[in-house]
Amino acid sequence: MSAENTAVYDFDLITIGAGSGGVAASRYAAAQGVRVAICEADRVGGTCVIRGCIPKKIFMYAAQFAESFADAPAYGWAAATHAFEMERLTGAKNAETERLEGIYRRMLSSSGVRLFAGRAQVADAHTVVVDGQRLSAGRILVATGAATARPPIPGIELALTSTELLDLRELPHRLLVLGSGYIALEFASIFRGLGSEVSLAFRAEAPLRGFDQDLRTRSATALRERGIDLRPGFKFARLERQAGGIVCHGADGQAVEADVVLNAMGRLPNSAGLGLEALGVKLDPGSGAVCVDAYSRSSVDSIFAVGDVTDRLALTPVAIAEGRAFVDTEFRGKPRRIDHSTVASAVFCLPPVACIGLTEAAARERGLRTTVFEADFRPMKNVISGRADRSYMKLVVDAASDRVLGVHMLGVDAPEIVQSLAVAVTMGATKQQFDATMAMHPTAAEEFMLMRTPRA
Repeated sequence: MSAENTAVYDFDLITIGAGSGGVAASRYAAAQGVRVAICEADRVGGTCVIRGCIPKKIFMYAAQFAESFADAPAYGWAAATHAFEMERLTGAKNAETERLEGIYRRMLSSSGVRLFAGRAQVADAHTVVVDGQRLSAGRILVATGAATARPPIPGIELALTSTELLDLRELPHRLLVLGSGYIALEFASIFRGLGSEVSLAFRAEAPLRGFDQDLRTRSATALRERGIDLRPGFKFARLERQAGGIVCHGADGQAVEADVVLNAMGRLPNSAGLGLEALGVKLDPGSGAVCVDAYSRSSVDSIFAVGDVTDRLALTPVAIAEGRAFVDTEFRGKPRRIDHSTVASAVFCLPPVACIGLTEAAARERGLRTTVFEADFRPMKNVISGRADRSYMKLVVDAASDRVLGVHMLGVDAPEIVQSLAVAVTMGATKQQFDATMAMHPTAAEEFMLMRTPRA
């Protein structure tokens, strides 16, 4: 640790934001003997723990029971009556997030990190003010995450965010979801599974922009087969409250009515109100993201940023990895940068989607000649129950080197399967090595080892 961080300041590091990235960086730094303060204006744990990944997956588990109950008679179980109670689910979710928040607080305390509750503002390159209290440090780390964007649509204030949707005590009869990304598809399929009538309106022609096109089209088909009303190419004009509920009007005259509307039209970095621009910290003019280099340095030498506030790759494990790399670089004398090119991601809709690496289109845009292998099948479990759901798997292979460039899957257990294959892709595995791996039968994952004939 450099001399500038010894006795001149109150702390060696002040972290703004006690979410996944901020907590990981702060605890890791404290373990190296760094004097760390962390500031948080809300609950400790951030989006992932309190109002994102964890509560959302709890809701997803609840939604999956509907299919299990429906399929059980085909497997010999006598039919039974099951009633869903939204308040019980929300209560269970709240109890779990409170438990996890307590763990996060204890981890910070046991690591020697001092927690300051309150909204922080950067006063100068080495000073942070938290509710009137001035704290100084050799380095400041911004890890404030992101929040739901509010596009300039008249009446958008009538729509809930995902945070508010997770706190509902009654199941809406009709839910309208605006958007077609991770959050939109996850909540649309979750609430459809819980029993709501769900509509999904979005501007694009297919959901999940940025994913492989074959996954996008098949995901849309799967959502429709679950009874979700998809409205692609919807150009939003306004939302208004009427006697029957909230009506979303399209520019072409379409109208969708619902009891509850979810705004899932993207997220924006939480950089406003921190005082960064006044200090000369460069922000992206469009999103407000803190602009950083490969080592998470901003345009001001003593200020750094990690996680969603940088808008590099908005995933919890990425924020954690960036935070730890920052500590290695700045406090351990071991410069380290994160490779964002091979990061697995998943959409926990029903059925789920997961991928790692290049899409077929992205590979070709780079001038690579590709060979594509596919598997499209009905999972064995669905044959007995009669469920129509299918699984789809795809490998994008570099024809010149035989290296597997991308793995893409839609279907049950897709996130678990792709996470395991991420090791192979990160190591640069070839298609020949996939072929040489003995398949485990009967599993869905074995299909990735049994693809022999390229797509024509």
